[in-house]
Amino acid sequence: MTDPVASVELDRGEWLERNRARWDELVPLHVASPMYDRTALREGRGRFMTPMEESELVAYAPAGWARTRVLHLQCHFGQDTLVFAQRGAEVVGLDFSMPAVEEARALASELGLADRARFVHANIYDARHRLPEPGSFDVVYSTWGTIGWLPDVAEWARIIAWFLKPGGCLYFADGHPAAWAHDDPARGGDGLPELRHEYFSDGHPEIWDEPGDYADAEAEVQNTVTWEWAHSTGDVLTALLDAGLRLDFYHEHDVVPWRMFRHLVETEPGLWGWPAERWLPLSYSLGATLSAA
Repeated sequence: MTDPVASVELDRGEWLERNRARWDELVPLHVASPMYDRTALREGRGRFMTPMEESELVAYAPAGWARTRVLHLQCHFGQDTLVFAQRGAEVVGLDFSMPAVEEARALASELGLADRARFVHANIYDARHRLPEPGSFDVVYSTWGTIGWLPDVAEWARIIAWFLKPGGCLYFADGHPAAWAHDDPARGGDGLPELRHEYFSDGHPEIWDEPGDYADAEAEVQNTVTWEWAHSTGDVLTALLDAGLRLDFYHEHDVVPWRMFRHLVETEPGLWGWPAERWLPLSYSLGATLSAA
């Protein structure tokens, strides 16, 4: 992270197009990046991005994923979506980037999974219109870098509840809001992150101008300006409870699947954590179930 750009003046209606342009451009960079290596997926042994997902998702499919319907919100180019399909689920991936959706569809066809994996091009706030299937999914899945791009987390939660069957479940994981309030030292170097941003949000976006990319530090990105929103853990949990979901678990983790701060070290392939003391949580995950009433 860097400091937000205070001098940029944009009409609030532009947030979606600015962010979409960024993600459209990132698709080919991510497809080529080692961070999104698809070798295992192509060999029929795809895995989710982190061990926490592998272990925590078992609770929602103890007998396996066959005959389970999964909705993957903000699926990017569908790598995790296709892991579900590879394990027998019928899965729908939804993303606002058309290049990402096209890449996902091509990969599904390449892997022979197009009969179990469908990809829909839509902004998440339009999902109920583009995918009119209320109460038809057993699991909604949303992980890693999703809600920070959304201004209204309460509506996000209501959309999840709308798609779930009674008794259906949400699995969510992301960078921890307490970690997002920190950043690399302003003076440079690889010292401990410093508290540099507000944890609590007033609902207004922060506008950033960042030329690089988390998956490729050397990338030269043309669409550098993005709009992002902070959502505290309290905001997220309250939104889900208000939407009619019951919290099953909430876990905090000292690792994250990208190098969030320069001080972090790779603790195992693809995971970054603290080199010594566990200073603060870097990510969190939760599971929640829609009330059957």
